[in-house]
Amino acid sequence: MEDGLPCLASVCNSSALTNFCTDDSISAASTSDVQDRLSALELRVQQQEDEITVLKAALADVLRRLAISEDHVASVRKSAPSKGQPGLREAISMSCITNGSTGNRKSSHSPAVPIARKETLSSAAKSGTEKKKEKLQGQREKKEDSHSNDQNPQTQASPSPSPQPSAQTHPTHRQTPEVKSSAPGKSVKRSSTVEKSHGSWESSEDSRNKLMRAASASKLIPKGGKNADKHKDVIVSQAKISTREKNSQEGEYIKMFMRGRPITMFLPSDVDKYYEIKTELPPEKLKLEWIYGYRGRDCRANVYLLPTGEIVYFIASVVVLFNYEERTQRHYLGHTDCVKCLAVHPDKIRIATGQLAGVDKDGRLLHPHVRVWDSVSLMTLQVIGLGTFERGVGCLDFSKADSGMHLCVIDDSNEHMLTVWDWQKKSKVAEIKTTNEVVLAVAFHPTDKDTIITSGKSHIFFWTWNGNSLARKQGIFGKYEKPKFVQCLAFLGNGEVLTGDSGGILLIWSRTTVETTPGKGSKGVYQISRQIKAHDGSVFTLCQMRNGMLLTGGGKDRKIILWDHDLNPEREIEVPDQYGTIRAVAEGKADQVLIGTSRNFILRGTFNDGFQVEVQGHTDELWGLGTHPFKDLFLTCAQDRQVCMWNSVDHTLEWTRLLDEPGHCADFHPSGTVVAIGTHSGRWFVLDAETRDLVSIHTDGNEQLSVMRYTVDGTFLAVGSHDNFIYVYTVTDNGRKYSRYGKCSGHSSYITHLDWSPENKFIMSNSGDYEILYWNIPDGCKLIRNRSECKDVDWVTYTCVLGFQVFGVWPEGSDGTDINALIRSHNRKVIAVADDFCKVHLFQYPCSKAKAPSHKYSAHSSHVTNVSFTHNDSHLISTGGKDMSIIQWRLVEKVTLPQNDIMVDMGTTKVPVNPSESFLQPSTPVPLAQPFDETVVHESVVDAFPSSLEDNLEQTVEANEEQSEEQSEGSSLDPGEPNCEDPSIETSEEQSESTVTEDQPENSPVS
Repeated sequence: MEDGLPCLASVCNSSALTNFCTDDSISAASTSDVQDRLSALELRVQQQEDEITVLKAALADVLRRLAISEDHVASVRKSAPSKGQPGLREAISMSCITNGSTGNRKSSHSPAVPIARKETLSSAAKSGTEKKKEKLQGQREKKEDSHSNDQNPQTQASPSPSPQPSAQTHPTHRQTPEVKSSAPGKSVKRSSTVEKSHGSWESSEDSRNKLMRAASASKLIPKGGKNADKHKDVIVSQAKISTREKNSQEGEYIKMFMRGRPITMFLPSDVDKYYEIKTELPPEKLKLEWIYGYRGRDCRANVYLLPTGEIVYFIASVVVLFNYEERTQRHYLGHTDCVKCLAVHPDKIRIATGQLAGVDKDGRLLHPHVRVWDSVSLMTLQVIGLGTFERGVGCLDFSKADSGMHLCVIDDSNEHMLTVWDWQKKSKVAEIKTTNEVVLAVAFHPTDKDTIITSGKSHIFFWTWNGNSLARKQGIFGKYEKPKFVQCLAFLGNGEVLTGDSGGILLIWSRTTVETTPGKGSKGVYQISRQIKAHDGSVFTLCQMRNGMLLTGGGKDRKIILWDHDLNPEREIEVPDQYGTIRAVAEGKADQVLIGTSRNFILRGTFNDGFQVEVQGHTDELWGLGTHPFKDLFLTCAQDRQVCMWNSVDHTLEWTRLLDEPGHCADFHPSGTVVAIGTHSGRWFVLDAETRDLVSIHTDGNEQLSVMRYTVDGTFLAVGSHDNFIYVYTVTDNGRKYSRYGKCSGHSSYITHLDWSPENKFIMSNSGDYEILYWNIPDGCKLIRNRSECKDVDWVTYTCVLGFQVFGVWPEGSDGTDINALIRSHNRKVIAVADDFCKVHLFQYPCSKAKAPSHKYSAHSSHVTNVSFTHNDSHLISTGGKDMSIIQWRLVEKVTLPQNDIMVDMGTTKVPVNPSESFLQPSTPVPLAQPFDETVVHESVVDAFPSSLEDNLEQTVEANEEQSEEQSEGSSLDPGEPNCEDPSIETSEEQSESTVTEDQPENSPVS
C-alpha cells in the first residue's frame, strides 16, 4: 500500500503531466503513444482513488479503535494500577478465518503461550506477494518471533465470550510488552488487517479480481472483547466513539467482508467456543416430486403422447413425463441448462432432447448438446454434439425410413449448421451450413432416407444426403407469394411435403423430374402443386394423425382445424383467448387432441367436448412465493401479473387472479384467511385466500416492494421497499384492516429481507449494500445502535441471508448477489437456499462456519428466485426466474444401514433389500407401476455380490454425502459400458459441476 502512495502523488502532479504533454521533443509520430499513456495514467488514477477511499476508512477505524483502547487502558490502570491484563485482553482478537478453512485448527489453552504474542500480527513483515499466496491462520505473535510461529499454525488464541483474562497466573514477562503495546498493537493489527484485505490492489484488472475474491464472504475475522458498534459511516468523531462505547456491550463478533465491505455479526451468548462448532451435511435430502409449468411461449412442437399414456414436454432443464389419468410425474434430469427442443423416435420409446449452452458458477461453459434417452427407464443412451454445436440446439428429428438410426440437428450458430449423426455410434456423418436466417424446422422424409427438409425465414431447403455430403436444393415458390416464415413441416401419405407459413397458407410440395442436360441424367426438383388458405394469421404447427388425417394449429385465430385425406376442412374449434396462441398440436388417446399454447398451457380435449387444462404455469419472471400457515397450499406471483394459489397435495391450481401490476413478494396472514402481495410500483394488495376477493389496497412509496412479513400473531405487518424504508402496519380484524404504525429509516440501500422476533419487539433486516440492522418497533421503529443487544434473539422466521446463524451458506468469492433467498425450516433443522447458479441448496441449521457443506440440486435453468417450506416441512417449494418454473421438492431422510436388512428410504416407505439379490436388474425394464425414479435418484446402486453388499452400500452412502445431488448435470451412460449395478459409475460433485465430457460413462439422472 505504501508503495502505491508516491506513485499516486506523481500521477496527481498536474504540472508534471503538463510538462509531459507539452514536451517539444515529442514527435508527431508518437502522439498516439502519448494518448495511450495518458489513458493508462487516467485509468491508474481512477483505480487508486478506490485505494485512497479504503485507506481513509482504515485510518478512521484505526483512530477509533486506538481511542477506545487508550481510554480503556487508562480506566483499567486507575482501577487496578498494578495489573495490565484487562487492557491487554481488550485488544486481543481471535484468529482470522480465511476461505472458511478451519478444519486443521486447534484452540490452544496452554498458559505457556503469551497472550501478547497472539495479539501481534505475525505477518506484519511479510511481503505483499506472500500475503496473497498464504492462507491466513490468524496467529497474533511478536514481530521478532514471526518466522518461528508461522511454522506452527495450530497455535492460536482461544475465543472467549468475556473480555476479562482467565483466572490462571501468567508469567511476569508478559506484562511489560502487554502494557506497552496494548494501544499501538490495536492500531498495528487493524492496519495490517486492512493491508491484507486491500493491499494487493494493483493497476491490472487481474489483481482487482483477485482482491474481490479475497475480500469476499470467505474472509471472516472473528473478534473478541468489548465492541463499539459499527456504524455505517466510516469516519466518525471522538464524541460519537465515546458515546457508543458507553452504550456498547461486551461480546464477541465475526466480520465477513463482502466486496470489501465489512459485515459484523455478533456471536450468541450460548456460543462459548466458536472453533468447536462443526457444520455437517444435513441428514435430510430433497427429491424432485412435481414441477409446475410448461415452456410453450418460445418453443413449438414440444408436446407428445407416449404409448405409456404419459404426455412428454419440458420446462427449465427438466423433461416431464406426465400421466394425466393417474396424476403422476416422472422427470428426466440429464440436462444442464434450458431444454429447447424435443423429438420422439419412430419406436415411440426413445426420445431426443436438445439444450442451450450454459455457464456454471465458476464461469466454465456448459456445451449445448443432444441427449437421447429411454422414456421407460429414463436412462441416458447417448450424449451427442459436445463441442460441436454453438449457442444451442434449435431443432432436431429422427430418421424414419431406416427405423430411426440417424438424427439430424440444427444448431443456433450464425450459420445454423445442419449435422447428421449415427446416434448409436455417436458419430457425425455429415455437416453443412444451411443459412444465416432463422431455421424453425427440420425433418427426415418418411420414405426417402436420403432426403432432409429444413425451413425457416423466407426459405425451404431440400437436402440430398449422400454418404458424408449434403447437397441443397431450394424450394421454388414461383407464382406463389413467398412467405416471411415457413414455420412447420409435415408429410402426406403419398410422400408429398406439406408446409405451413406465417401467412396462414398450407403449401403442398411435389417432386418433379426435370431433364437438365441430354445425357446427364435427371434431377429432382420440388415445386408447389397446391395452395390452401388455412388460418387467419400464421400456421404454427402441423400434426399428421394415425388415420391419415391432418391437424393444424393457428396463431392469430387460435383455431385447431381437422382436415380430411383430400385436405378439406372437416372440423374446427377455437381455443379461448386466455390460453394464448397455438404452439404445439399432438394426437391423444382415441379422438382426443393435445395442445400446447403460447401462455404455457397444455390442453386436452376433443372437438365435441372442448378442452380442459392439464398443465399451466406463469408466463414471465417469477419472484413472489408464500406458503399457507397450516394448509397444503402455496401462492406465487410474477411479472405476468398473475397470482396463483396451488395445492401441493393434488398438484393443482386452486385459483388464479390477474392483478393490475406485476407481483413481486407475498406472505400469508397467520390466520390463513388473507394474503398480502407487494408489487413493483409500491402498491400492495390484500386478497382473501379462499375467494381471491380484494380486501384492501395500500401504497408505500413508488418503488418496488421486496418483502412482506407478518408477525407470528398477525398483529403487525412489515413491508420492505426499494426506497430503503421498512413500513410497519398494525393489523386487526383477522388481517382485513391495516393502519400505519411507523417507518424504519436508516438503511442506505434497498431492503432485501427481514424477520420478526417472537414478541413483535424487534425486526432484523438486510439491504442491498450488505447491512444487517435491527429495529425496536415499540420504541417508535428506532434503529438499535448497539446491535449486540439482538444477538440472542430467537427469530420467528429466518429469511435474512446475512447473519451469524446463516453466513456459512455464502460461497467463496461471492459478490453479494449470489444468494437470492433463504429459508429456515419450521423445525429449525435445515436451511434451504436459492442461488444465482440455478441451484437449490440444503444446509444444516445453524450454519455458522464458512464454506459449509450442502446438498445441491439442479432442475432450474435460470436463477432461483425464492424458496419456502410448507407448513409441516414435508416439502420445499422453489421458483425460477426466467425459466418461470415452480418446483416442489420432497424432504426425505438419508439411507439407513441396519445390520441385517438394508433399508433404503424412499421418502414414504422403507423397502428392505435382500442382500442376495441385486438392487437393480438393468436387463429388465422397470415397470411403469413402479417408476424408475423411485429406485435410482439419490439412492445408491448395490453390487450383485452378497459378500460385499453392505460394504458397497456404506461406501456409496459416504460418497453421496460428500457429493452434490446435482444428478442432472451428469453425462451419458454409454450403451457399450457395463450396466448400472456398479456404484463406481456414480459421478462426483466435481464431475457433475464441470462441462459434460463425452467419454464419461455414468448413470443418467432420473426423478
